[in-house]
Amino acid sequence: MPTIQRFEQLGAWKTARELIRGIYRACERQRLKRDRVLADQMKRAAISIGSNIAEGFERGTRKQQLEFCYVAKGSAGELRSQIIHARDVGLLDAVAFDWLLRTCEACSRQLQGYIRHLRRSRTALPGPKFLAGDGEDE
Repeated sequence: MPTIQRFEQLGAWKTARELIRGIYRACERQRLKRDRVLADQMKRAAISIGSNIAEGFERGTRKQQLEFCYVAKGSAGELRSQIIHARDVGLLDAVAFDWLLRTCEACSRQLQGYIRHLRRSRTALPGPKFLAGDGEDE
């Protein structure tokens, strides 16, 4: 398995990126565009997922990566709830709802897998802090 050197290589970050594009499409094309407050909150939650994955990775320590992954996972849960509420009140059609929900759940599962990996792994963490051979905290 190749060593991950950049957050852009993480599957969870890639899925979060897809999810952001999907949320923005839904906010432009679905009835969701009528509810600017919910649409804006959904955008913020989606962006938070990828942003926290990236920030934790760049911070470098295992403890910080775990903390930021948990924040990202919390944002995924928040977004999943908002997707369900948007469907419940008729702001998303069935196709958009199914895709967004599936993608959000996939991202959450990927984050959980990455969290499990970070908790179990004793190998040096990827990221700029460890390329120079600096220590890590647990």
